[in-house]
Amino acid sequence: MAWVVLFLAGLLEIGWAVGLKFTDGLSRPLPVILTFVSMVASVALLGLALRNLPLGTAYAVWTGIGTVGTALFGMTVLGESTSILRLACIGLIVAGIAGLKLLSPS
Repeated sequence: MAWVVLFLAGLLEIGWAVGLKFTDGLSRPLPVILTFVSMVASVALLGLALRNLPLGTAYAVWTGIGTVGTALFGMTVLGESTSILRLACIGLIVAGIAGLKLLSPS
């Protein structure tokens, strides 16, 4: 169950990272509020996952999910670069996340 909670925390991290893009420098109230709520929920879920997962593993997976998801959002929605090298680097992050999950005792 801790891994599911951690995955949800990672998805919410994507939400707040993307949300920051739409706050227009924290000047748009609704995006700011939604971003803040997503931040708090993401960190709270990370905290719950840490009850059963090692800190280093959980934090690396949490940030990895956020990094990969945010980069994919940028590429698919915002038209950011999809160069083969960029995709390969994202693949390495995914491999790292999978490796940490497979090697974790929990």
